[in-house]
Amino acid sequence: MNLLDWLDPWEPSPSVVIAMLVTAILFVRGARKAKVSLRRKLSFWFGLGALYVALHTRLDYFFEHEFFMHRAQHLVLHHLGPFFIALSYPGAALRAGLPFAWRQRFVRPALQAAPVRKLLDVLLHPVVAVGLFVGLIYFWLLSPVHFVAMLDSRLYRVMNWSMVLDGLMFWWLVLDSRPAPPARLSPGRRVLIVIAAIPPQIVLGAYIFFTPHELYPIYSICGRAFTWLSPMRDQQIGGLLLWIPGSMMSVIGALIALRHWMRLSARGRLRDKRTQAARIQTCGMPSSSWTSEIGKKPNAP
Repeated sequence: MNLLDWLDPWEPSPSVVIAMLVTAILFVRGARKAKVSLRRKLSFWFGLGALYVALHTRLDYFFEHEFFMHRAQHLVLHHLGPFFIALSYPGAALRAGLPFAWRQRFVRPALQAAPVRKLLDVLLHPVVAVGLFVGLIYFWLLSPVHFVAMLDSRLYRVMNWSMVLDGLMFWWLVLDSRPAPPARLSPGRRVLIVIAAIPPQIVLGAYIFFTPHELYPIYSICGRAFTWLSPMRDQQIGGLLLWIPGSMMSVIGALIALRHWMRLSARGRLRDKRTQAARIQTCGMPSSSWTSEIGKKPNAP
């Protein structure tokens, strides 16, 4: 078997092919119009390629038959791939890749619709974003839930896509390099939310590693890809992947968010409400004061 044979999907999925192909075409079209550096292009293609490998190659067989391989898959889907895509800041290129008429007729009205805006306000709230990012990991690793998800192909796809979409949303919030607004979160909050996601990952990874009994027997029931690896050793490696690499990705994200914060502060682009209020007071009286002054008669000489 040569290297190209590994790119053949274990279970073909039209949804994966369509999603990846549309995203790639939009980025190629938009990169010609928007100013996208070589570093950002490499980051985007690495992230998108990592998602494709984790979703639609022969490796999927091993993801379904070894716990530590499954954890490696979700490390790519939830952390690595979305991280590098968000790091490339592809929003402007993807928008530019859409035909202008489509943006005006479909995209803009959809994003300005009240239900969509309210949903985004909820999903992108910092507390909700951290809760989803950590909560999805915990949810899919609950033994009964994990057992069913690995048996049902439809639920398996839902599990993988939920990790991708949540990872993209979370890392987009954290790695946004702009001040707020237009960014949804201030630089300080971006640092805090990614730091808040670290301890729960460490706790869950340590729990899986130190548990003395098998938590996920589905892999023994369906047959393991690596017969030379004991179930407990497989579980321990999976716990370590969640414990160390998963947490380290969050630490790297926090450092990048901190770097953006320091850069914006050095350039004087951070907005302080107290400073703005002071500027308004020094520039002149409020409108109510002006109207009261206009209504007064001038003092007699």
